[in-house]
Amino acid sequence: MAYRNGTYVAFYAQGTSDPTESDMKYYNTLRMWDKNSSFEFNFINSHEKTRAVRDSSTKATLEEVLKERLRNSKNMILIIGSTTKYDRDWIPFEVSYAIDDCEIPIIATYPNYNSILAPDQLSDLWPAALAERIKDGTAKVIHIPFREKAIMAAISQFDHNNPPKTSLSYYNREAYQGWGYV
Repeated sequence: MAYRNGTYVAFYAQGTSDPTESDMKYYNTLRMWDKNSSFEFNFINSHEKTRAVRDSSTKATLEEVLKERLRNSKNMILIIGSTTKYDRDWIPFEVSYAIDDCEIPIIATYPNYNSILAPDQLSDLWPAALAERIKDGTAKVIHIPFREKAIMAAISQFDHNNPPKTSLSYYNREAYQGWGYV
């Protein structure tokens, strides 16, 4: 049995290694928050717990490494930007494996929002693999803005032993007020 203490981060890289052209910039923001003592944010990054893979790795090799990372994770941050739903390769694989096989909760984070009080209104942003699992109730998801305090709260609160109650869970207005977001 895997030691499940990491947080897996999934984002749509849009086939580029330039972080300014994809949601990779948000993953790098998480890493910066974690390393910078000016922030209270910290997490165990599942991507740093296994061997590295290169863009030239075979798809089978990459799949196996991603599966290993997910098996060692307690939850998944899914960064949902305006283009995430267009990924037909890695996001569907990561979401389906995380939910169907690893049974880990999803922390759906949305850049450019201060609060998420009606997650169903963001359904047009969801990748199909997530939308299907939200619809059938197999996904346990907390929907939050891509903001430091909200992400830290979700990472510390939700894991494979304590998932969100539903596929459309969200924090209330008072939580966002407490974080200073609204």
